[in-house]
Amino acid sequence: MALHAATFKTRALSALVFVVVMLGGLLWNNWSYLLLFSIVHFGAWFEWHRLMEKIHPTYRQLDHFQRWLLMLAGWGFMLWMCDEAFTIGNFSVEEIGWWLMLTMLIVFPITEILFSKRFHFPHLKWAIGGLLYISVSFGMLIDLYEVEMEWENSLYVLGYATVPIMLLASIWINDTMAYISGSLIGKTPLSPVSPKKTWEGTIGGVVCSMGLMSLLAYFTHYAWFVVMPIAFIGSIVGTLGDLLESKLKRMAEVKDSGRILPGHGGFLDRFDSLLLAVPFVWLFFYIFKSSISY
Repeated sequence: MALHAATFKTRALSALVFVVVMLGGLLWNNWSYLLLFSIVHFGAWFEWHRLMEKIHPTYRQLDHFQRWLLMLAGWGFMLWMCDEAFTIGNFSVEEIGWWLMLTMLIVFPITEILFSKRFHFPHLKWAIGGLLYISVSFGMLIDLYEVEMEWENSLYVLGYATVPIMLLASIWINDTMAYISGSLIGKTPLSPVSPKKTWEGTIGGVVCSMGLMSLLAYFTHYAWFVVMPIAFIGSIVGTLGDLLESKLKRMAEVKDSGRILPGHGGFLDRFDSLLLAVPFVWLFFYIFKSSISY
């Protein structure tokens, strides 16, 4: 696969703008963090609806009102995963999220019966798929905004989006270096799902991501047992997430899930790796630490 200068320039410029926006949302404060991923959450859901319409034509029977119920239920889960730092007056965002999620999940099957006169189980399957794939992942990402981890009788506090930033950095490094490595030396296709991906590029991306993140750990004095698992999950599972979304696009017979970023596609195209990697990072901290801060 040849390295196309014009394509790389377009991808690099749009990625630069994307990184600036992302860093602004990630680093400003906890509210900008929540707002950023709330916007991405809804954007990903709109693209999910469009993909499902192409994959399963009967998905068009799902009313727009019902689609909003699903999106709001998922957003409610995200809000429910917020900790006590997210409060509005006397109300906690966590409590608002719980009731929003519960209400939407109760109303959805009722409207399904009222609108369709019967319950379509395929609709339930697609709804659960979207909630697990998009909303649960972003909810866990909200929960990872601040993490407390015990290691060898010492407490490590990773706050202010430290873990999400490390995960995103690992994914971005892996994605960029896999593209460059694959363009320069790639010969062996990785998977029929994504013919442009090669084993050489994939290995190059993983090695570069692990290497650069280890340097980050060295110069910033972050513990290796925090940084390296995040880098490994971001590289390996992130690549699988990319392949999963490529499979969905192939089933829908579309090149990109959307057009929000020139050269990168839509929300699902840009966050496909993150969506699959986040649950594994969340599980890592859940298993190997004392508690996640709630």
